[in-house]
Amino acid sequence: MRTRFRHDHQLTARMALTMFLLGLVYVAFIAALVVLIKSVVVIVLIVAALLWAQFWFSDRIALYAMRARIVTPEEEPRLHGIIDRLCATANMPTPRVAIADTELPNAFATGRSTRHAVICVTTGLLRRLDTEELDGVLAHELSHVAHRDVVVMTTASFLGVLAGLIARFTMYSTMFGGGRNRRGDNLFLVVLAVMAVSAVVYAASFLLIRALSRYRELAADRAGAILTGSPSALASALTKISGDIARIPSRDLRSEQAFNAFFFAPALGAGPSLSTLLSTHPSLEQRLDQLAELSSELGREI
Repeated sequence: MRTRFRHDHQLTARMALTMFLLGLVYVAFIAALVVLIKSVVVIVLIVAALLWAQFWFSDRIALYAMRARIVTPEEEPRLHGIIDRLCATANMPTPRVAIADTELPNAFATGRSTRHAVICVTTGLLRRLDTEELDGVLAHELSHVAHRDVVVMTTASFLGVLAGLIARFTMYSTMFGGGRNRRGDNLFLVVLAVMAVSAVVYAASFLLIRALSRYRELAADRAGAILTGSPSALASALTKISGDIARIPSRDLRSEQAFNAFFFAPALGAGPSLSTLLSTHPSLEQRLDQLAELSSELGREI
């Protein structure tokens, strides 16, 4: 189904390139494991099961991890009203709506398709934003669903998760007696090789996902602002949320930082920012500059 969100050819190309490169890394990773572990059937079954589970249950996993719950129009009429209006404007299916009871002001989209999507907002966000600002944030999240980059991010993140699990499993199996046999030296070399391959795969997927994540946030800002016709409202929401997050103690943000790649604004404290290469989001200045430019363009169009 084609929505009224402006198609972003650069985002589509970047998603395709990221998935292609991760696919190559994926094939090399599986091949290395087959050579090292010599159990093709077990490896294929585990990988297929984990990939299927992460893809099929990604929305439930995300909501459970954020302690969020699906809410009805009767429970949250304001939130449902805004999303229904934006979806009608964008000509897209209405996603399910969820709320996470946390002071962290944020929002994210998840789900395996446009028809199985969930938009989740926090109670901290609802308390801080006025209706126009909330329009901008929700339009941003809906654009992630319409552009299908939520599905790509979920799938792309799987390889890094798998590499980490295999490295951990290999380490634990050795610690609990795996190396006490006649082939101890050979097994130790195999363990080191598996952990080395896993580390390389994790690093590659980590950098690829973050490069895609930064661009998709700019694309969603642009698409959401165009849909609402009010870049300044989205800029106001960004400024307000980023300022409030910076005032939240870092220790209270640590449990939420695993969701940074999906959040509207990163859950980072007031300390030094991450380097551009490692960050999941473009800088606040870059996002605000883009919205200011867009505001001028829309003003000229009018």
